[in-house]
Amino acid sequence: MLHAKTLTVDGNISLIGSTNLDLRSFDLNYENNIVFSDTALTADIIERQNQYIADSDEVQLKQVKDWPLPYRIWNNIVATMGPIL
Repeated sequence: MLHAKTLTVDGNISLIGSTNLDLRSFDLNYENNIVFSDTALTADIIERQNQYIADSDEVQLKQVKDWPLPYRIWNNIVATMGPIL
């Protein structure tokens, strides 16, 4: 699972960081992002993002619904506890 936080804008601006878009990340965890204005760096990031997409497997809703009940419960517990771990 990829957990990168990258954003590219107009082929020149890049944002790389650890911040989630929630109050905990901004107020409690003191997470940060870095903004770059660099065409070459942004091109490299776009290339990497496209490679991630090409290498990924799409998860369909039907697949998730077909997960066994204990697995779905475990996923929900982990998702709920994740922010405080």
